[in-house]
Amino acid sequence: MDDLFMILLLVSLLALFVFVISSVIAFVRKDGLKGKKMLKFSGISFAAIIVMTIGVGATFEPTETSNKDKEKVETVSKVEEKVEETPEEKATREAKEAEEKVVAEQKAKEKAEAKAKADAEAKAKAEAKAKEESVPREYKSALKKAEQYAKTMQMSKAGIYDQLTSEYGEKFPAEAAQYAIDNIVFDWKENALKKAQSYAEMMSMSDSAIYEQLVSEYGEKFTPEEAQFAIDNLK
Repeated sequence: MDDLFMILLLVSLLALFVFVISSVIAFVRKDGLKGKKMLKFSGISFAAIIVMTIGVGATFEPTETSNKDKEKVETVSKVEEKVEETPEEKATREAKEAEEKVVAEQKAKEKAEAKAKADAEAKAKAEAKAKEESVPREYKSALKKAEQYAKTMQMSKAGIYDQLTSEYGEKFPAEAAQYAIDNIVFDWKENALKKAQSYAEMMSMSDSAIYEQLVSEYGEKFTPEEAQFAIDNLK
């Protein structure tokens, strides 16, 4: 409706302009009858413009009022909806909010724990790498040689240490040999068992003799616990 009024107003303005120009031209040409006729049409156009102007103003004001009323109604409706929440609805909403809070806290806790674990692992790796880089070459070599003796010859810790430091053996410094013994990871009981089986199969020795050979200072130098494990598990 607003657009229609605007179109009519523009048409009326255009008509007024045309009629006024036409009347002026008619009077200049001394055509009084036509000039009066154009003036009459100009008056009608002017009146139409006034009516259109009033109409446009009237349509704008109610629209603005209507929008304000609509906003007011929506605000009142929202307030009413909020006020009219039932106890059941309130309990449901609060339970849902509490559940969401618990889930969010759990996720935050898991994320923090994962980050702490990752940081700890990264720190441990960095420290291990730094420690390894600080170890002298000879110490590393002693450790590798100790692992070879443990794996291929089933030797005990004490036997490996003696072999590493012996002037007839590897001739490593005592510090390098001790580093190797402190850092080697091996199943010494299993080594004692393999040695015991070797003595039993190749030399047909008794359990007592095998035990003595395993713990002897001049033999394999296993601990009493390791030797007893070997004897208990001989087949």
